[in-house]
Amino acid sequence: MTDLTLLDVTAAAAALRAGDCTASELLQAYLARIDQYEPRLNAFITLTAAAAETQAQAADTRLRAGRPLSPLDGVPVALKDNIDVAGVVTSNGMQRHVVAAADAPAAHRLRAAGAVLLGKLNLHEGALGATTDNPHHGRTHNPWAHDHTPGGSSGGSGAAVAARLCAAALGTDTLGSVRVPAAYCGVAGLKATTGLISTRGVMPLSFGLDHVGPLARSVRDLALLTTVLAGFDPASPESLPAPDSWTAGGGAPQSPAGLRIGVLANFAVGETTPAASDGFAAALQRLRRLGAEIVELALPGYEPGRMRLAGVLISEAEAAFALGEELQTSPEMASAAFRDMVAFGRDAPAWKLVRAQRALAEAGVACRALFDEVDLLASPTTPQAAFRFDAPVPDSQADFTALANIARCPAVSLPSGLTPDGLPLGLQLMAPPFAEARLLGAAAAFEADAALALTPPAYA
Repeated sequence: MTDLTLLDVTAAAAALRAGDCTASELLQAYLARIDQYEPRLNAFITLTAAAAETQAQAADTRLRAGRPLSPLDGVPVALKDNIDVAGVVTSNGMQRHVVAAADAPAAHRLRAAGAVLLGKLNLHEGALGATTDNPHHGRTHNPWAHDHTPGGSSGGSGAAVAARLCAAALGTDTLGSVRVPAAYCGVAGLKATTGLISTRGVMPLSFGLDHVGPLARSVRDLALLTTVLAGFDPASPESLPAPDSWTAGGGAPQSPAGLRIGVLANFAVGETTPAASDGFAAALQRLRRLGAEIVELALPGYEPGRMRLAGVLISEAEAAFALGEELQTSPEMASAAFRDMVAFGRDAPAWKLVRAQRALAEAGVACRALFDEVDLLASPTTPQAAFRFDAPVPDSQADFTALANIARCPAVSLPSGLTPDGLPLGLQLMAPPFAEARLLGAAAAFEADAALALTPPAYA
């Protein structure tokens, strides 16, 4: 039998419906890879194999009866360990041992769609950082180079999808924490429109900037998963109803011919490695060849580094509010470095917090106005490829991704090639709010034209 883990979510779902394999066989294929590769990758914090086997058996019963719950029925998915799954500890990347009483809405929607929940994935401590060098659960290694970071904070999600330890994964994204590991690990990742996917049941970092988002091996998978995950949650203050006409699209390529794609001069100010610059230039050339018009424009007054720092300050302050009681009663659950960051936000003067919030709000308005001139915005996902764990951590990792969180816009990262050293590069595309179908259609067209088959050599 063909290695079932080579199938993306969409193809695996089709194979299950056609009877070419069973959900139990698909699960066992992933469990075999986890058994083989997890000891050296360290992507999981908790593996729920027994529960997953029960879920797969139930999916097989439905599939045999011709009554699948959704196209996702029987497909194995894992979740970042700051998202509640009923009966499973939510560590938040800390020494935190709280068993979730109920599924987060995102987990509930996956379960209601018949997805097989494989377990909980490693992350940067408290979701506040971008290396996933976790002091409590160990570092997660990049499947492309084990001495390199997979990114973060959803590093376990990116690494697990790239190494084919699950068909797809959920991460969370506050300033880029789905898209950074997607770029570093050579997979696709989506931060949807703010409020489209409920963040209730997720350990908060920043209530206004947090998102739940899928990571997968194809853009069409992102569309399928987003369709399952999206929905208004009246119990969540951050949730927003989508327009009646909203759709994620079917994930099929939609030619970007005639689209105006903006490139921000603001992003040329910081330090971007030659490999990332060259990769982005090649990606823009591909978009031109596909018929898109590339438009250079600027966002007045926007300084990526300054805005990223404003977002970090707000995150630290809101994390202090969300975690303050737990950290006070159980300080040992977090590292001293994490406690220091949270204390910095807790103790920041109110005027600094208001200034940061106002700067983010004004930048968001200005960014959304750009979509009166262009259909999409394009940038490298990150200014660099993955770096070694023993190298200095670049401050700029989220400089390009943060804008989508600030502006409340959907943004996707998809593989765009490899550096000369053989590490993945990511292209980021951003669209106006609730334009996921446009965004993912153009991304799928780029993906189809590039025809990249990115597989980490050690995990082929």
